[in-house]
Amino acid sequence: MNRNDVTEKIITAKVSKGLNWADVAAKVGLSKEWTTAACLGQMTLNSEQAKVVGEIFGLTEEEQKWLKVVPYKGSLVSAVPTDPLIYRWYEIVNVYGTTIKELIHEEFGDGIMSAIDFSMDIQREADPKGDRVNVVLSGKFLPYKSY
Repeated sequence: MNRNDVTEKIITAKVSKGLNWADVAAKVGLSKEWTTAACLGQMTLNSEQAKVVGEIFGLTEEEQKWLKVVPYKGSLVSAVPTDPLIYRWYEIVNVYGTTIKELIHEEFGDGIMSAIDFSMDIQREADPKGDRVNVVLSGKFLPYKSY
């Protein structure tokens, strides 16, 4: 048994029970984005959150323990993703990454956007030409320090 086994069990139970991530998140008490990442093995749950997730997905106490272990973050199986949706994010970074970097440095100075002090919101946006995916990423700016 390892964290990947628990993730697979969660996904199997989600499909089997017809659950959606927003409902799971409501029961956990956190955003659908963070809760989904946690259930997919990318975040660490506390004991209370692990118990709720365990109840939802029918996990044993032993399996719930894996939800509380700090994971090895990064879930892509290859450097260049092959899944079409994930590849488009890779494409966005390849095409617009230098623009994002340039504009952040111009506005904030030399530093980075944190993926630790971070939030994300994904919403469906109705559009007569075809619905749009609205993604908001918000990370704290961390300047490089001199030493």
